Amino acid sequence: MRKAQALAVSLGDPAGVAPELIAEAWTRRGEMGLTPFFVIGGASVLSAAGASRGIKLDLIAISAPDEAAAAFSSGLPVLGDMDCAPSPGSPSIEGATLALHSLARAAALALSGEAAGVVTGPIAKANLADAGFTQPGQTEFLADACGLPHEDAVMMLAGPSLRTVPLTVHEPLAAVPGLITRELIEHKARVVARALARDFDLPAARIAVTGLNPHAGESGRIGREDAEVIGPAVAALQTEGLTISGPHPADALFAAHERKKYDVALCMYHDQALIPIKTLDFDQGVNVTLGLPIVRTSPDHGTAFAIAGKGVASAGAMIAALRMAGECAVRRSMSG
Repeated sequence: MRKAQALAVSLGDPAGVAPELIAEAWTRRGEMGLTPFFVIGGASVLSAAGASRGIKLDLIAISAPDEAAAAFSSGLPVLGDMDCAPSPGSPSIEGATLALHSLARAAALALSGEAAGVVTGPIAKANLADAGFTQPGQTEFLADACGLPHEDAVMMLAGPSLRTVPLTVHEPLAAVPGLITRELIEHKARVVARALARDFDLPAARIAVTGLNPHAGESGRIGREDAEVIGPAVAALQTEGLTISGPHPADALFAAHERKKYDVALCMYHDQALIPIKTLDFDQGVNVTLGLPIVRTSPDHGTAFAIAGKGVASAGAMIAALRMAGECAVRRSMSG
């Protein structure tokens, strides 16, 4: 079967910044060396979003994904006629319905091999729930679409300076200690190691594991989780041949000289992983889903309703997500 040449891009919430960032990314496709991509639906939304940034955006309606690569140099390919009225900054049920349709079809096209991968625009989960979205987020939606358990779809945040993986994601901080188990650490570390080898050409990725407590517990003086759960998990993974170390005190692990010593940091909870990546690489941060049979990336920011349509949102993370998806798709294609 001929390899898919273009990425499928889901629109995200049409009232957010994703449509205008997609439009700008297309105008910068040449200078940024972007793989051809097409958008699922939302032609009028994309046209209005481009106009809000002063972009002359030529849209090309395509009837199948394999038409996207040839059209890409002339205009932004759009697949499907589902649409809604442009309403930047004002989310609606119509917009949420379009966002869910766009996400579902993009995933289906990647799974069928008709798209090289998926790049997802940011969504507002509360709004999407009104349109029938039942998962905690897009990562879990894609795991379900691929027929995988949620724990097999691992979120990695990646930028020029740092890669991080949160062990627990959208959980209350008070619940985190009880959720950290040896089994969870070992499972996610294995997924990370395999994915970095396959998609990032890092066959022996160096994984640094953070501690949970201050100073990684100080040998049990500040909590027992580091010594009794995290440390033994790291030791077990080392016996399997993974290049892994820890637990490391999280307050020092993200200093510039420390970041040179590892390829990815496996962190214990959401903010421990996301604060450093957003501090260092906010405008170039990419959310990558590891462990799926398809390539999936997304800009590491939200819908930004407050600035939608004002022409001030940075397209850096969207461009980085498109570039990274293209690079991962090429690596998978070359490996068969």
